[in-house]
Amino acid sequence: MFVLHLVSVYIGLTCVVVSACYGLLSVLALLAWQIPRSQRATPTFALEGVTILKPLCGAEPGLYEDLRSFCLQDYPTFQIVFGLRDQADPALGVAERLKSEFRNLSIDIVVDSRLHGSNAKVSNLINMLPYAHHDMLAMVDSDASVGPDYLETVIAPLAHEGVGLVTCLYRSFPTPGIWSHLGAMYVNDWYMPAVLLAWLFGHRNYVSGQTICIRQETLRAFGGLSTVANHLADDYRLGELVRSLGLRIVLSPYVVTAEYHEASLSAMIRHEVRWMRTLRVLRSRSFWGLFLTFSLPLAALGLMIAATERSGLLLAQGLFVVSVACRLALHLLAQHSRNVPLVFQDLWLLPIRDLLIACAWFQTFFASRITWRGQHYDVGPDGLMRRLS
Repeated sequence: MFVLHLVSVYIGLTCVVVSACYGLLSVLALLAWQIPRSQRATPTFALEGVTILKPLCGAEPGLYEDLRSFCLQDYPTFQIVFGLRDQADPALGVAERLKSEFRNLSIDIVVDSRLHGSNAKVSNLINMLPYAHHDMLAMVDSDASVGPDYLETVIAPLAHEGVGLVTCLYRSFPTPGIWSHLGAMYVNDWYMPAVLLAWLFGHRNYVSGQTICIRQETLRAFGGLSTVANHLADDYRLGELVRSLGLRIVLSPYVVTAEYHEASLSAMIRHEVRWMRTLRVLRSRSFWGLFLTFSLPLAALGLMIAATERSGLLLAQGLFVVSVACRLALHLLAQHSRNVPLVFQDLWLLPIRDLLIACAWFQTFFASRITWRGQHYDVGPDGLMRRLS
């Protein structure tokens, strides 16, 4: 019996130690990213023409303002191509409004329903690509919002020899409503810190569909966008193909902002299960270990286990406090990184947020189906999507 109690104490202490260490390292990664950003200068280079590809699907909240921010770039020569798959899509009216408003800009609108694979977003991009006037491409999600210096900053690394792709971090701004706030916290408080922690330890393979800057020449070298038309994680697969050419991926210092809207709990869960399914495809062997990043559930579990033996309780309580403090710091640092005033109204959501992340993670072990833009897909272990009727 004594041995069992001793083992339980060790297990409990291990959980809170891991939670506290992960929290501390995540805070360190966020600080390491934020501190030097102002010291990173954009290199001087010849400003080549750039085509911005914006695939659209539906009139998302804030769509007009988000798309308009790309029309205000402080960049000498750029083109914007808006792409849609349906003439009845309400986003078409927004695109036409911007084309009328910015008559001096080169803006093209492409409506083409052809599918080139099960990934509808990639099919949209393939349909848009023939209308691109420039070799330099910036493929950007529809919900992204940027400042006037965005384009010059993100394109700059492509002028360096050996760079094949540039991508960005992003931060989410929630629309009103509890589900939007919880959804934005998934990105700001968990996903982005995890990306930066990997970056801190030298991982340079992260690619986000929020911004992918690449040359058409590079796309042609590995077979074009059609090679990722059936992949769930199309952005990550593009990164793999770029690296297969011996080229590097650069994480730009620019942080894109994205408006985050969730209408209901079920919509939020579907969204996060799709993201978790993507992570499982990318990290099939280590996916189970993601549980170690769910700091509050892990720390609470460790504290409960360690509480069965008084000898380890005091240490477990101290480590639990460290874990909670780090979790609070991550939430507040995420707000600071978005340049918004600190607010404390969402603090009560933190344990709920972490528990829901753990639930989404757990659910992916028992389901291969996802929902994306109202369509249902089955995702195989190789990351290929098959549309369900």
